Amino acid sequence: MKISVLTLGCKVNQSESYSLESNLMKCGCSLVSLQEEPDYSVINTCTVTAKSDYQSRQLIRRSLRSGAKVIVTGCYAQLRPDEIKAIDDTIQVVNNKNKSNIINMITNNRACNTSYYCKRSRAYLKVQDGCNYSCTYCVVPHARGKSQSLKSSEVIHNALEFEKSGYKEIVLTGIHLGLYGHDLRTKLKLSELLKILLKRTKIPRIRLSSLEVNEITEDIIEILQDRRICSHVHIPLQSGDDHILKLMNRNYNVKRFTSTIETIAKKVKDVSIGTDVIVGFPNEGDKEFSNTKNTVKSLPISYIHIFPFSKRPNTIASSMKEQNTKHMKHERYVELNAINIRKKHEYMSSHINKTLDIIIEEKGKGNTVVGTSSNYLKIRIPSVSYNKGTLMQVRIVGIEDNNIIAYPLLTL
Repeated sequence: MKISVLTLGCKVNQSESYSLESNLMKCGCSLVSLQEEPDYSVINTCTVTAKSDYQSRQLIRRSLRSGAKVIVTGCYAQLRPDEIKAIDDTIQVVNNKNKSNIINMITNNRACNTSYYCKRSRAYLKVQDGCNYSCTYCVVPHARGKSQSLKSSEVIHNALEFEKSGYKEIVLTGIHLGLYGHDLRTKLKLSELLKILLKRTKIPRIRLSSLEVNEITEDIIEILQDRRICSHVHIPLQSGDDHILKLMNRNYNVKRFTSTIETIAKKVKDVSIGTDVIVGFPNEGDKEFSNTKNTVKSLPISYIHIFPFSKRPNTIASSMKEQNTKHMKHERYVELNAINIRKKHEYMSSHINKTLDIIIEEKGKGNTVVGTSSNYLKIRIPSVSYNKGTLMQVRIVGIEDNNIIAYPLLTL
């Protein structure tokens, strides 16, 4: 049987799709593209923004045109099943809680149960799902429910299986990763889970996905200094104005955020700190946006993910007064992205003549391969003799067309 698995959205969605692909392969199915006329097309959707909804509907229509039987799951399917059925009533809609059962729907075989394949060179390991917070712009808690953590024994088991499969890096993912362990019968902190992983596995690199600023404890900062923990952390800011942060129902202020980022930058060598910013949130005027720009400029960050505010149904922010226009949101996006481009270039340039370890992920343009460093830099090497997944040491020699260029030193 030929199956196409299409994924939009966060690393949790990607992790869940890789698990499904692993099970399908074990059951003898072939993973194919839509162009290869699959028997089934599984679409794992996202609903973070209106654009995500639109992209989800696009993939659904493309899948229908391929002639495949279509199964739709993920957060858009969870919140908007009627919209999906309106496209075509033959579509099977599966909610997030039953996502793992898709394998049985396709194969009628309940014996297929493994999750250690990942088509990326760096394996995504989901350890947590759901969110207990209530940011006024976000629908994810409605789609994912309350926080639920994987038992530490299961996390270790899965990590060891990835290790046996030859992966040199695992990325710990969760909808709200910093809440890991709070719901377990025997409560466990994320920092404690990381210490167990370091002790019980030999995987060279362990990477954290997004963490909230209030969850960056002294223990987390200390463990980020371990050579096996990737020197990269993503901490959403969302706004650099305290009034807007209150309207967003974010439980920190700019001073707290700035202090934490500066502490990490001082204590973790060459750390890459990324952030998220929403532009054009309701009530964000010129003054508030100026505060955001000034905050971002002052922070020792290496990149910014910028999102124009998107009204999500049934959220408090969608009905707030003083909504910004689409034109205004675009202008602010462009203005903030100019700062983002400068920050990225400065961080990249600071690594010229330094030695970094990278994992080869894909072929680049011409006779090159591209890898990712511990501190999340994409690095191009003028060689095609290294296989995907190879961990190696390189020396940065320059920047060309916004790409970091390096030469190989040795394979690790």
